[in-house]
Amino acid sequence: MKKPGTNPGEDIAIAFDAAASSFYNKENGKYHFEGHVWDGDQMLDYYDKLLKEFPEIISAEDPFDENDWNNFEKFTARFGKNIQVVADDNVCTNPKLVRKAIKDKLCNAVLIKVNQIGTITETLETIRLARKNNFTTMVSHRSGETGDTFIADFTVATNAAELKSGAPARSERVEKYNRLLEIENEIGVEDERLAHFPNNIDMD
Repeated sequence: MKKPGTNPGEDIAIAFDAAASSFYNKENGKYHFEGHVWDGDQMLDYYDKLLKEFPEIISAEDPFDENDWNNFEKFTARFGKNIQVVADDNVCTNPKLVRKAIKDKLCNAVLIKVNQIGTITETLETIRLARKNNFTTMVSHRSGETGDTFIADFTVATNAAELKSGAPARSERVEKYNRLLEIENEIGVEDERLAHFPNNIDMD
């Protein structure tokens, strides 16, 4: 990241998916991480240290277990003004859960997985709902991904903030990034087709 000619945090930055549900112990309500057994406050202190040590971090996904909304909210309250806080496992591209996340100030960004909620209609509703409440959206691939590049087009069509497709290590990932380059070459970055995605959805 410190290669001459690049500006860490701007030209290149770090976004991590903690996937905290994978190391959360439901029996004792603690996080078994890096040889430690930590409660929510200790995890918050760890994240605080991490973000101070690596100011290039601009986005954190699922820093706490999907059912640990209290500590997730604390994380957003503490760090959300400086970084993007993405909710995935606890909202599941579901408009009803996103409404709750908005009400509880759980996060400031939502991960979007089209085949997680099951229909394009519900996915678009989730995106509109997030946008209307000033949440950013990150379109994501899924495990077991194929070479289909639809989500690259979907990312551009909905004017999402980011596409999460993993490191360019396998063809099914690279093909999506290549598709983004094709779209950029075709329409540029100032085309009117990149106008802001409509926000015409009301809160219940």
